[in-house]
Amino acid sequence: MPPKPKGDYIETDTGNKVARRSQLYGTQNIILGGRTTIQPEVCIRGDLVRPLAPKDPKDAKSGPQANTSVMVGRYTFVSTGSILRPPHRLYKGAVSYHPLKIGDHTFIGERCIIEAASIGDHVHIERGVVVGKMVIIKDWVKVLEGSVLAAGTVVPSGCVIGGRPARVVGEVGEGWGMHEGMEGGDMRELWRSVG
Repeated sequence: MPPKPKGDYIETDTGNKVARRSQLYGTQNIILGGRTTIQPEVCIRGDLVRPLAPKDPKDAKSGPQANTSVMVGRYTFVSTGSILRPPHRLYKGAVSYHPLKIGDHTFIGERCIIEAASIGDHVHIERGVVVGKMVIIKDWVKVLEGSVLAAGTVVPSGCVIGGRPARVVGEVGEGWGMHEGMEGGDMRELWRSVG
């Protein structure tokens, strides 16, 4: 009997679907929350981490600290060609990386570059968006195609942002994202359609 052909995706115990053609560096520093989809040609840089603090010899309870670089929430969808890397700053002449946290039910479009500190729940990022270092995007936000968010930007909840540089251009309507499969909504149906 011929060997069974391998699929395009690897499915983990927690239901994450990771494309075989994606690039995940430093996988020990990447946490996928469950039922997350990583499309082909996505690059996640988990190898860019802050060095561990030395263990305190006086404290017998202190063990190795968690050194998570990228945390992705449940039902998050990362589209083809996107790059996720943790933000960094210069601190005392050395580069210091900070964790990248992405919330639940978040959609990241094709060819995006994400270097944010935090992206909330139910965020819809369209194609070709660049999110600068240490950006904080709150919950229920829509980022329009081709937008560039400057480093350190804080995006309030419930708004639509767009432009280069990005600015608030509107508000998401009442009930936006409340239905499965809609922008900013429940990403379960999109997850089921992959693989």
